[in-house]
Order: sequence, then structure tokens, then C-alpha cells
Amino acid sequence: MVLADAVCRARGWTLSQARFYTGIPNPTDNPFWHHFWSAKLAVMGRQGVVVFSRSLRYRNQTVRLPDRSEFTFSVGEEKGVDIRMALDVIRMAHRGDYDVAVIVSQDQDFSEVAEEIRVIAQERSRWIKVASAYPLSPTTRNRRGINRTDWLPINRAMYDSCLDRRDYRPPR
Repeated sequence: MVLADAVCRARGWTLSQARFYTGIPNPTDNPFWHHFWSAKLAVMGRQGVVVFSRSLRYRNQTVRLPDRSEFTFSVGEEKGVDIRMALDVIRMAHRGDYDVAVIVSQDQDFSEVAEEIRVIAQERSRWIKVASAYPLSPTTRNRRGINRTDWLPINRAMYDSCLDRRDYRPPR
């Protein structure tokens, strides 16, 4: 919420709602990270952030090691989180819930959402903007926002000033 507000304030916009979308591990797969994210999302919800979470889906991934042996491990993947976000952005545009949607991502799949928002804006004869906010520092390799959106780079100073320093780890 703090970062979303800072990104909006830097452009002279007023934040009306913050939403957070993520996948979280199942408690049986990873109790530590399940507790961490459950606690963090609960605090965000109490602060007024609309939170959407889904359980991670796991698949095995095998890599070949330098000695030619193979190592297989389980990888958690977010499934359905991006589509939920895309549907919400489009639904809220149809309802007239915002003038500017700021998506904190560099995922180019959202360029199709931006294109759909342009169509909705034309159909409704209203001005609607889609912007993508993303971290930018001398060490980041991807220095682009989402195509067909306004790019809002987040510098290290802004990001660091918005960090939530609470400890969400489970008690020992």
C-alpha cells in the first residue's frame, strides 16, 4: 500500500485502492513460508489492501549437473494469479472504478490487458490510462515496463522508503 501510494503521489495521482495478488505455499509443502505470507497478507488486508492469493502448484524440474548426473527438485508456480489480475483490471474499467490502473509488473502478457483497456475507453468515451511500475537500478537487466503502458520506474530510494520492516516469520 505504501509503495502504491508513493508511485501514485510521484505522478500527482490519488490512490483510491491497492490490490495485491500472489501465490503462497501450502502449509504442508512449506509451513515457514505459508505462515509468513498468511501473516503478511492478513496485515495488508487490515490496512485496506484487497488481497488475492492462491496456493502454489508444484511440478518437478530436473537439471543436469556438470558431472552429467541429474538432480530433480520441486518448483512452486503461481497459477491463475495473472489471469485474476487481468480480469479485475478489465472488470473495474468496465465499471468505471478508476482513471489510471497501475500494474506493478514487467510481465508482457499484461500488454493485452492494456490494449483491451484502450478499447473500453473508446467504447465508453472516457480517458483511462494503464501504467506499469517496476524496479529500476543499475543492476537490473530488464529496464522496460509493460508494452502499451506508461512506464513508471521505481528507483531504489523510493522502494527502500516503502519497505515493510515487520517480521512475519513464525515464532520459534
